[in-house]
Amino acid sequence: MKKAFLYYLLLLLPFTGHSQDVSVQADYPSAVETGQQFSVSWTVNAGGGEFAAPSFEGFYKLMGPQTSYSSSTQIINGKISHQTSYSYVYYLQALKEGKFVIPPAAFTLKNKTYTSDSMRIEVINSNNPQANVRQNANQEQENTKIENAGGDIFLDLSLSRREVYIGEHIVATIKIYTKVDLAGINEIKYPPFTNFLKADLETPPLKTLRQENVNGTIYGAGVIQQFLIYPQLTGEITIDPVQITVLVQQKTGQTDPFFGDFFSSYQNLPKAVVSKPIKINVKPLPGVKPDDFSGFVGKLNLKASINKDSVTVNDAVNYRVVVSGSGNLKLAEAPKMKLSPDIEVYEPKIIDDIKNSIGGTTGQKTFEYLLIPRHYGDFTIPSVTYSYFNTSSGKYERLATQELHFHARKGSDQNAGITVYGGVSKQDVKYMGKDIRFIKTNPGRLLKSGSTILSKHSFYSGYAIALFVFLGVLFFRREHIRRNADLTAVRNRKAGKVAVKRLREASACIKRGETDRFHEEILKAIWGYLSDKLNIPVSDLTRNNAVAALHEKGIDEDKIKSLTDILDRCEYARYAPSSSGTEVTEIYEGASGFIRSIENSI
Repeated sequence: MKKAFLYYLLLLLPFTGHSQDVSVQADYPSAVETGQQFSVSWTVNAGGGEFAAPSFEGFYKLMGPQTSYSSSTQIINGKISHQTSYSYVYYLQALKEGKFVIPPAAFTLKNKTYTSDSMRIEVINSNNPQANVRQNANQEQENTKIENAGGDIFLDLSLSRREVYIGEHIVATIKIYTKVDLAGINEIKYPPFTNFLKADLETPPLKTLRQENVNGTIYGAGVIQQFLIYPQLTGEITIDPVQITVLVQQKTGQTDPFFGDFFSSYQNLPKAVVSKPIKINVKPLPGVKPDDFSGFVGKLNLKASINKDSVTVNDAVNYRVVVSGSGNLKLAEAPKMKLSPDIEVYEPKIIDDIKNSIGGTTGQKTFEYLLIPRHYGDFTIPSVTYSYFNTSSGKYERLATQELHFHARKGSDQNAGITVYGGVSKQDVKYMGKDIRFIKTNPGRLLKSGSTILSKHSFYSGYAIALFVFLGVLFFRREHIRRNADLTAVRNRKAGKVAVKRLREASACIKRGETDRFHEEILKAIWGYLSDKLNIPVSDLTRNNAVAALHEKGIDEDKIKSLTDILDRCEYARYAPSSSGTEVTEIYEGASGFIRSIENSI
């Protein structure tokens, strides 16, 4: 008995020793009608305290509080967590129309008081549905709801802003409003968001609807999905409507006069609902772009560092440039560096730590460069400049890192393989322990004076051949340096090889079944190839100027049409990932064929 008591005591120790933050959460409808009965509740994640409800001025309290308790225990990887919650429910009735504020509720535990948020409830006159029109802080968004409102069910595709700069983020919210009971959503067809880069925002599954006042009518409202979109073209852009099919619960048969709807049966009928298209105005970036413009639009920070300030010659220094902030971080290009020719630098390794939210894309993008000094001495990494467009100020801003220094010292094998010619010192001659040495009787091989190598014609011929070989190597080396000095031509020549590497990665994604990653790699391969081949920076490359440049190069219309078809199919598959194996293979073969045809034409 004593052992069992100790066992339970040890089991309860984690619960008694663990303290958690006390919170009081309120749940209530945002809009009701006069005479309607409804409930409000508060949930507290701790017990043993005293709950004090506020006054319900403007409402009639029908019943309450009804208290309930729930508890759960989880053991994950040997770690025990325990959660409790107490709910306090009150039933109220709305008496008169207007906007009312219910003060916070209070919960006192161990002489410390915790409060909830206030409740803001709007009461609408049920006899005059046009008496009140909900005034939203975002009047433009509210006007959209009023235009789309009508009938028992309607959809609203709203945008956080209607006028933005190119590359500036927009939050697109798809919301459903209904006055009838729904059994679920059967099918959703999102718009293609043509001429936008799109990222899905984490949206909780739609399980319940909250009451909202729209144009004087109360609807059950819920968010279906939210997206983060970045416009890639300037001018007026139209976003296509959203189409969904909902299942509406409809009662079959007549209502029993005694039992009412208790024994009634229902059937689910599909109904298609379509939102209205939306137009936005995308402004171009003003003025002349700086030479070191990174293509970033938003708010940015920049810093640089090295992992060591002293290395041996031919050892590596890790140079890190971190770009952080909020905006289209995925499109931020690597900074341009100007280093000493005695430092060998490799292509940077890019590490993304990016999160999408309704505030935009935030996080950081790290560029890691590997620098190898080939000679000893002191080296300086010059300041790196990085320009971007600040949407808050509407101006281009330039950031710069500090200069960094490191020292390359000679290695222990620096003098290996170096021969020094000169006389032999006397210390090198040692006494052998004998004062008389034997006379060598074998004279060895003797040559005539006229048979030396200098007297042969082959020596001079070989010398001449070696001279011509040296001059040839010198010529080809200078030609190689001249060709590589033109970075634009180098990128043009290597565009096909770089694209083939990216296509191989896309092929590997097919084998692994990563369709989302496949479409992203295909788009990277095509846009990167066009940027290198047409000598257009990625920040300035759009579909329109790419097509115009291909026309100038004399590319056939059929090849250009195949390019636009591949881009459309990849962009469509990124927001609706339902591509079959056959379609993925067709996209891969089409991208490969397009790149091969351009290589043969240009």
